[in-house]
Amino acid sequence: MSEVYFADLRTNSKENLLDKLSKLCERVALKNIIKNNDLVALKVHFGEKGNLAYIRPQFLRLMVDKVRKLGGKPFLTDANTLYVGSRSNAVDHLETAIQNGFDFAVVNAPLIIADGLTGKDYVNVPIEGKHFKEVKIGSAAYHANAIISVTHFKGHELTGFGGVLKNLGMGLGCRSGKQMMHSDVLPKVKEEKCIGCGMCAEWCPAGAITVEDHASIDDKVCWGCGECTVTCSEGAIKINWKTKPNIAQEKIVEYTMGVLKNKKNKAAHFSFIMNVSPECDCCTYNDAPIVRDIGIAASLDPIALDQACIDLVNGEKVLKGSRLEESPDVEDKFGALHKNVDWSVQLAYGEKMGLGSRKYQLIKI
Repeated sequence: MSEVYFADLRTNSKENLLDKLSKLCERVALKNIIKNNDLVALKVHFGEKGNLAYIRPQFLRLMVDKVRKLGGKPFLTDANTLYVGSRSNAVDHLETAIQNGFDFAVVNAPLIIADGLTGKDYVNVPIEGKHFKEVKIGSAAYHANAIISVTHFKGHELTGFGGVLKNLGMGLGCRSGKQMMHSDVLPKVKEEKCIGCGMCAEWCPAGAITVEDHASIDDKVCWGCGECTVTCSEGAIKINWKTKPNIAQEKIVEYTMGVLKNKKNKAAHFSFIMNVSPECDCCTYNDAPIVRDIGIAASLDPIALDQACIDLVNGEKVLKGSRLEESPDVEDKFGALHKNVDWSVQLAYGEKMGLGSRKYQLIKI
């Protein structure tokens, strides 16, 4: 049974929230994970412009300082988004992060976008999964010696909830990797938009694209890697969002396996169960939270931590004024929010693939 440590939000003049977070860092024994001169990636969502539910930068500052005291070299990281928003390339991504308060003066660490300027800086990591035999992980995260996932726990329209698995798997997949997780449909060229520049053919690892007046993709050769989708600057190769929630969850688990593959005994996970919004922080807004702010949880087991956070949220009363106010007694909060999604799939599959256990002991500090 895995250990999940939990701190509620009650504070006083002798102990504030930062003190409680410090105790959580001690309980997961960061000193056993981080060695002198380790490059340590703190994976966090910097928040989309207009969305204010992301984790406060001051919490990251404390964790960064802890890493430094242990001799590590910390940096904050995330990978670029697949959709066109304020974080789809490293320039916009960093500007958004800084505007949201994640600048060096606040967090005391550099920001490094894991998959580079345009999402093409990644490592192919071999795994043994149902859907993938290799996954494309942002190189900064892969090459780091240790990783600390810092997750805002909330709802998610594709996976039911967004926890550690979503933060690591989808979060650190490069842009084309995100396309592979999001879609089971091979890409198609919109001939009327294509200018025949040939960039897609240059980046196609399968050699499936030929260019004459416009690009053409051979379905028999294409393996759906998504490189052409994220390469085309004209929007001529459409981003596909067509997949089944169960399949997407399993793919995210396999990407999480890739993130953690070379991090045995070098990973810790923290989840902030605060501002529990109905949808992802990638939205340009955050709807009213569905339950009260609950606390902060931490574990070395990502599956146990996600399960514990689910249980803590489901144990709360629905807040008036939230999207669930007409269902005040609902037990499965995320199931009620996203009725066509069985969020348990990711936890069951993650447990099956050896990422952790859904059985846990909740230890309150």
